[in-house]
Amino acid sequence: MFPVSEEEADRVKVKDQSITIKSYGLPMIFWGYLLAILVVIGAMYLAVSGPIDKLIATGDQINVVLAYAVLATIYGLPLTLLALYFYEKSITKKLDQITITHKVFWIPVMKKTIELKDANSIELNHFMDSPNVAKMRAQPELRGFENKGYYELFATDKHDKKIFIDRHSRKADILKIRDLLKKY
Repeated sequence: MFPVSEEEADRVKVKDQSITIKSYGLPMIFWGYLLAILVVIGAMYLAVSGPIDKLIATGDQINVVLAYAVLATIYGLPLTLLALYFYEKSITKKLDQITITHKVFWIPVMKKTIELKDANSIELNHFMDSPNVAKMRAQPELRGFENKGYYELFATDKHDKKIFIDRHSRKADILKIRDLLKKY
């Protein structure tokens, strides 16, 4: 999720004629979930470390490959989870150019620059894959259960190609993000 106003100084930076908005991190409760998951993975490692050592000591090729595959999984899961927890997406808009940067551990891993058709060629589309039964019946008591879909923010480049920027389930928030980007 992105901030929706310029007042959030730690997530929004306005400089010269450009604006950079950064996604929020996860709520603190998720760090508790991570700790619980890491404890479970640690317990799994303690439980299988003896049998893994025996498999490696057998020298049989299949057993050795199986043992290293299990070790790679046990070591890879915490690293992958940490990478997901330290993921950040930022959008920078300056005049008719948008740059979308994906970072893991504060290191940019993917960067995409879009030359816009014009400074205001950012549009919003509503997307609903399929309505559920509550949506089709349109009864007032089922309104809370309706599939409302989500909203996608697109930029149109110089070649009239629509490029996906972000999505959000709340229309009011994504409209504020669009207006914030159009402002610069």
